[in-house]
Amino acid sequence: MEEEPEHNPTPTPTPTPTPSVSSSNAIEGSSSDSQVHEEPEPEPEPEPEPEPEPEESNQLPQIEDRRRTIPGVSYRLNISISDSPSTQVRDDAWSCLIVLVTFWFFAASMTVILGFYGSVDLPLGPNCSCLIQVNPIFVKSIKAQQIDESKHGPMLYGFYEPPPLDTEITWSETHNAFIQSAYHKEWAYFLNKGSKVNISYSVKSPSSAPLSLVIAQGRDSLVEWIEDPSYPNTTLSWNIIHGNGIIQQEILWSKLYYIAVRNLNSEEVEVKLNFTIKGFLYNTTQAYYKCSLSHRLCSLKLLLPRANAAVLTSPATEQGVPYKEWFVKVSYGPRWITYVLGSGIMTVIVLLAFRICNMLQITREDEIGFRVGEVGPERAPLLSHKDDDLLSRGSSYDSISHDEEEVDEWLIVPSIDGKASKEGESNSSPRRLCVICFDAPRDCFFLPCGHCATCFACGTRVVEEAGTCPICRRTMKKVRKIFTV
Repeated sequence: MEEEPEHNPTPTPTPTPTPSVSSSNAIEGSSSDSQVHEEPEPEPEPEPEPEPEPEESNQLPQIEDRRRTIPGVSYRLNISISDSPSTQVRDDAWSCLIVLVTFWFFAASMTVILGFYGSVDLPLGPNCSCLIQVNPIFVKSIKAQQIDESKHGPMLYGFYEPPPLDTEITWSETHNAFIQSAYHKEWAYFLNKGSKVNISYSVKSPSSAPLSLVIAQGRDSLVEWIEDPSYPNTTLSWNIIHGNGIIQQEILWSKLYYIAVRNLNSEEVEVKLNFTIKGFLYNTTQAYYKCSLSHRLCSLKLLLPRANAAVLTSPATEQGVPYKEWFVKVSYGPRWITYVLGSGIMTVIVLLAFRICNMLQITREDEIGFRVGEVGPERAPLLSHKDDDLLSRGSSYDSISHDEEEVDEWLIVPSIDGKASKEGESNSSPRRLCVICFDAPRDCFFLPCGHCATCFACGTRVVEEAGTCPICRRTMKKVRKIFTV
């Protein structure tokens, strides 16, 4: 017998199941090319293997689940966006308002000091009794000084309360005047309420030409009558006199009055006037301050808790002495602490209002939420949670995720014929075109809102012209172009 050659028996290799290989190839193809969207063909159940590969078997369900859930995601975002341009504009507006309010209060203070409580020159006739009352909060002192020099001049009295107007006095004056053509002559008297004026006149003229006699209330009324003597409504009493007659007038307000006569003729006229005045004077017996204005300045200090008052009087005309008139300058010393405190209080009030408005604005912005439903690729947020300044200094790639695989999966959109497409590949779709020109693809987004709705050319024009996002109407800061790689 022939001996057969000995050889080591080689074990027959176990064939690898075909389903496992195809599944592995399908998994590798799916992981290497993310654009393929075809579903794998159903295969028979693979035989159990002793050592399954967990990584490859778990990768496909994760990708398929993500693709199924991404297009139909409905979620809610609470986004707090800081609108730096609006905040800056609001701050500038409030700063301007604070400056304007401060300037207004300063101007009002100067108006009170120089206008309402400004110095004034008073012409005083005989038997004058003028009450001066001011607010002690704004005025610290009352100053009076006689402009012309005379031995017997006016007096300044100070009271804690306004004195009674109960002293009655009657005096008469006679005046002979030669009045040239187109000229006038006037006499000033400070008369209190309840006084009465009785004027008797006698006009001596070769042609018996009439004259104009008026009783004017205040200097302004007298000036208006001088400018237009034929207009009667500018004075308290307007009369045309000739020959002899009497004029009576009752005084209803405590003011400075002028009795004036004007010659309306072309020749000089002589007139004789007799004034009989019944007046009322303030009782000065209870005055705590008394100062003569002759050759010096009198200053009356006012006390804050009390209703201070001052009375300015002039002496009576002596018998046989012609009419005399005194000129007194009255001024007021401001209480500066009131204006300083007032300015400070106004500034604090404006600053508090500014602070409260800022707090309310911040609270309102924190409560605003943006609800996003059925979000498409063009509505996907392009901004990360970084500072706007960092985004503005970087490129457009900084506004999207750094995970390239995750970005590709977000941009995958299933098409009708079953093929996968990216956002940059479907420019002909209306959902990918610019909402303004409908010609170019949407290749830009706005800062700080992050909306993508226009092409870069239209977006640049919108930023320059409107300055607001066409989607959310928020103020835009910049526009960034999206580069497709």
